[in-house]
Amino acid sequence: MRSGEAAAPSGETGSPAPGAGRRIALLLPNLAGGGAEACMLRTADALLRRGFRVDLVLCERTGPLQASVPAGARVIALPRAPLPIARALALAADPAGLRAMLAPVLLAWRPAKHVAHLPGLVRYLRTERPDALFAAMPTPNLLAVWARRLAGVPTRVLVSERNTLSAMLGGSRRWRDRHLPRLLGHTYRLADGIVAVSDGVADDLARQTGLPRARIVTVYNPVITPELAALASQPATHRWFLPAAPPVVLGVGSLSARKDYPTLVRAFARLRAERDCRLVILGEAASPKKTQEQRAELVALAASLGVADDVDVAGFVANPFAYMARASVFVLSSAFEGLPGALIQAMACGCPVVSTDCPSGPAEILDGGRFGALVPVGDDHAMAAAIAAALERPIAAATLRERAAMFSVERAVDRYVDLMLDQG
Repeated sequence: MRSGEAAAPSGETGSPAPGAGRRIALLLPNLAGGGAEACMLRTADALLRRGFRVDLVLCERTGPLQASVPAGARVIALPRAPLPIARALALAADPAGLRAMLAPVLLAWRPAKHVAHLPGLVRYLRTERPDALFAAMPTPNLLAVWARRLAGVPTRVLVSERNTLSAMLGGSRRWRDRHLPRLLGHTYRLADGIVAVSDGVADDLARQTGLPRARIVTVYNPVITPELAALASQPATHRWFLPAAPPVVLGVGSLSARKDYPTLVRAFARLRAERDCRLVILGEAASPKKTQEQRAELVALAASLGVADDVDVAGFVANPFAYMARASVFVLSSAFEGLPGALIQAMACGCPVVSTDCPSGPAEILDGGRFGALVPVGDDHAMAAAIAAALERPIAAATLRERAAMFSVERAVDRYVDLMLDQG
């Protein structure tokens, strides 16, 4: 998510350090303000506290979360090579994968742009020889497997899927994306471990790629940190969070189609027709231009529904927890997710929640609706009714905080270390 989904250091001390100077590399496209990037930064911090040396290996040294890199982590930006060289190396890494590689990599007019960083990753592995390489998202996952094979090093490779693959690719018109599941299914088999952030993501990955479900391990994202409570206690500077002010409905996440904020705005308009309330949406899109476009569309929709004065698309904030702690209801309106960190964080702040029952994650987090209402994707009528019910009969903050504790950094990193070091 792009609102600053908690990239603060975890502060977790963890178990007595198993690191003892071992080097772990975490591979990402960049440090955009998304959930995957934020989770990897929390993982980096926890690993450092356990005695590991940590390299954040980036295809591009860009993104707002650069300011949140934990002290002690080394940031390495991979150089970009000519695309023909990168394609040739990908094939050299796995000649048996030729057919799977043809459409998405070798013949695609525009393959995923980070493919061009493969030679740089090979050089990094040969030079630094980390004990483990932990990648997130499809293209870095592929690069990690190919680079390890080309580098000829004993580095263990752990790949991770952070979103529901069928939903992520389902709306794509790109020729390469239609063939990507086959490539992932072939290549992920060559990794030492495959992680999914929820059972829903794991089940979908197995169905889409043909991977054996038993090979995919579910590890819930490292979301909740000890610092969260302190951050939540800080003041929210927004003018609507004042004593005796009308209740505020809050949405947090990237301004992207998958977050489906238009449904949230429509649901809010229905709610506003019945009671005094306000809506704040925190987040930004992939670029300043896209952010401006998406914000303009949401503002125009709010105006057309007669609620423009009560809707604020407020952009990126470094500390969304102060907002979560003071909002009356948090709403996740997504069309699809992997394991929505913002939903968990809102619960950790004691905020009642409403979520779409999208693939994947919300139903697991909310235990089928026990800890917050689940509504159909795109159904603004049901969403408005669920928000109204949450305002009238909120679940106790202590109950929500206890549930959110399941998704702590400590639990996730314990499992990551086991997988990266082959400890069972």
